[in-house]
Amino acid sequence: MINTEKALEFDRIKEIWLGFALTDFAKREIEGIEPYLSEQELEVRMRETTQARRMIEGWGNPPLVSMEGIRQWICQAGKWDCLTPGQLEDIEMALVAVGRLKGYLAKGRQQEIPLAYYDENLNGLEDLKEAIHLHIRSGRVDDNASRLLRSLREDIGRTETGMREKADSVMRANKECMSDSFSTVRNGRLCVPVKKEFKFCINGSVIDKSSTGNTLFMEPASVGAMQEKLELLRIDEENEERRILYGLSAMAADKGEAMEQNIRMMEKLDFIFSRGRLSLEYDGVEPVFHRERRMVIKEGRHPLIDRKVCVPLSLEIGGGVRGIVITGPNTGGKTVAIKTAALMAMMGQCGLHVPCREATLSMSSNFLCDIGDGQNLSENLSTFSAHIANVLDILKRVNQDSLVVMDELGSGTDPAEGMGIAIAILEELKKSGAIFLVTTHYPEVKSYAERTDGVINARMTFDKESLQPLYQLVPGEAGESCALYIARKMGMPRNMLRTAVEAAYGKNMRPERAWGASVNEEMVRRETADGEMADRETAYGGMMAGMDFSGAEETLGRKKVPGIRRRKTGAKRQEAAEKFSVGDSVMVYPDRKIGIVCERANEKGVLRVQLADRKIWVNHKRVKLKVAAEELYPDDYDFSIVFDTVENRKMRHDMERKYVEHGEIVVEEGNKV
Repeated sequence: MINTEKALEFDRIKEIWLGFALTDFAKREIEGIEPYLSEQELEVRMRETTQARRMIEGWGNPPLVSMEGIRQWICQAGKWDCLTPGQLEDIEMALVAVGRLKGYLAKGRQQEIPLAYYDENLNGLEDLKEAIHLHIRSGRVDDNASRLLRSLREDIGRTETGMREKADSVMRANKECMSDSFSTVRNGRLCVPVKKEFKFCINGSVIDKSSTGNTLFMEPASVGAMQEKLELLRIDEENEERRILYGLSAMAADKGEAMEQNIRMMEKLDFIFSRGRLSLEYDGVEPVFHRERRMVIKEGRHPLIDRKVCVPLSLEIGGGVRGIVITGPNTGGKTVAIKTAALMAMMGQCGLHVPCREATLSMSSNFLCDIGDGQNLSENLSTFSAHIANVLDILKRVNQDSLVVMDELGSGTDPAEGMGIAIAILEELKKSGAIFLVTTHYPEVKSYAERTDGVINARMTFDKESLQPLYQLVPGEAGESCALYIARKMGMPRNMLRTAVEAAYGKNMRPERAWGASVNEEMVRRETADGEMADRETAYGGMMAGMDFSGAEETLGRKKVPGIRRRKTGAKRQEAAEKFSVGDSVMVYPDRKIGIVCERANEKGVLRVQLADRKIWVNHKRVKLKVAAEELYPDDYDFSIVFDTVENRKMRHDMERKYVEHGEIVVEEGNKV
């Protein structure tokens, strides 16, 4: 069967989308994305996409990094392994990225963007980051990591300097024996280059020799005595380095749970912000989803077509109209139109914005598609056979919540039989209650759409002067193939045109009527109803009557498809918004400050709380009830004593008793948190 994602080119959208993801987790999510069937989940994902784009537009791309390797280092530290300086620096850089991300999200919190509150799940682990920074520099344990390490490295430096001075002294004293003027290190030992014939003139040991054998690299005896001291110092240095690295590794292991949470949150935000970046890439908008089965697209663009040449598509289907039959000339944009509409529906149901000016969509339980040449040589299926096999599979799976798109319905076989099959397919789609978009060239299918309730025609426009398609969809009108007109404009001889017209419409049809700019195919059918068209219908009826259908299935066995999980109504939301009353003693998180509710939650679930020093607006999800107002105050308690200033209470009292000229009550607005 046809791969729907590939047929609609959603696979190419995913390829572009993958380019905006950094973490392996986000890339796996993108590759495995499928349309959401839960209304509530889709609502959450779409809201995240919108908020992510808003933040990107405001403050640029978020400072996200891939933290895939960090999980491995933390796991390794948890097994009491000693991490290398490079691995510890990777952890430090990851924590630096976490801190930068928290700063980025803090900007969104100032604008009350809910997505920004994910920063509460990020832990900068400042103590671990600072410890690594103090002890590890440039891929090695820093000299100042401990007093002992600094002392050992100073001793090592002095010893190495003394050894070079000894070597230089030997070389100066024996210039005639040397093949070079510089000492060198061979096999970890400091050596002087001695000519082969002067081997016994130098007190020392041969460590190596040149490729020609003419130069011997000898360690002077005075240098060798100091080499043992150097090796002992380096052993002590290594032991001290390992002690420091083990301490940092254990510290990282202790923070393993917090680091894992940081990694998961970084991955989740990467997936969310990749959707926002994709929306910016093709200038998408958030579609509106309704429970009613309808689709409205205004000035939609195929995201893979250059905006400079893409002609916007406007389409509306739903309500009383369940199907659209699109006709028009070849290369006129029919296939692009149905693919654009279906692609937008699929993108929207995957939580993505869609490239248009405005869009209203509905959730679909499945997307069914028959587009392109389905010829399968390995299974010895012709184009038509493969096409019918796919169509039959579609009809088995279709239901009232399906979206179906079919290109060149009934093509690939005898026109009369193909027309009949096309109409039969449309009838089945209509019975299913699904929304469907199909393209065809058959005039009988156009006629079917005109006389059938719930199905309408639409055409793609064509400029007959320039012989160029205009790629505009006009609903409510049937299109023309324009083949005869184009053939005439391109210079086909008149006698050939007459033969073509007679073959297509009958002998009574004038060629000018067939290729005229105002030709109406329904008029053509009426003019020839008692001629060739009637003969065609009679012959078709006789052919159908004489055929044996005993081996054909009368009904299609339906396949079970996943249903849509409808979002519950807002009863819970209303309950949450009304669970606090004026006067309630509450705790505000994450600062854990005690306050008193001075205004109940609004329709957005935001309430006003009086703290010790100010009044704030805060989401009800960040507030926890400590003591209800009914337990603290009598029923007729005047809360202005708590929430209002002395000046305001006095002025309000005077204004109630009499007119006060220039009387003014100051209202404190409060801050949003």
